[in-house]
Amino acid sequence: MQTPPMVQIKAFRTSPDVQKFAAGDVLFSTGERGDVMYAILDGEVDLMVGDAVVETVGPDGILGEMALIDFAPRSATAVARTNGRLVRVDHERFTAMVDEHPTFALQVMRVMAARLRAANG
Repeated sequence: MQTPPMVQIKAFRTSPDVQKFAAGDVLFSTGERGDVMYAILDGEVDLMVGDAVVETVGPDGILGEMALIDFAPRSATAVARTNGRLVRVDHERFTAMVDEHPTFALQVMRVMAARLRAANG
């Protein structure tokens, strides 16, 4: 599967709640209940379906956003390819971002649309 064009979301660059991750860390697994999305500040994270890497998310990319929209179990596993930093975004913060910055919702929709097109292509 081709990697969709990267939509950059820089809204979290100045966030005070940055967490580090290490290569090999599993951020979430297929089938888990999701209650946060992740904004990658530095490093890369692979999105995997089974044993296949379907996308590598890098700086200013997001992953896990579907969990904040449909509350369904995770459809992929996210494994850190490199060391890096991220911001965890829970439903409350996500909703506040959408309320305060409507263009943020459009950016998230663009990410989801690109992933859907790549999955169908």
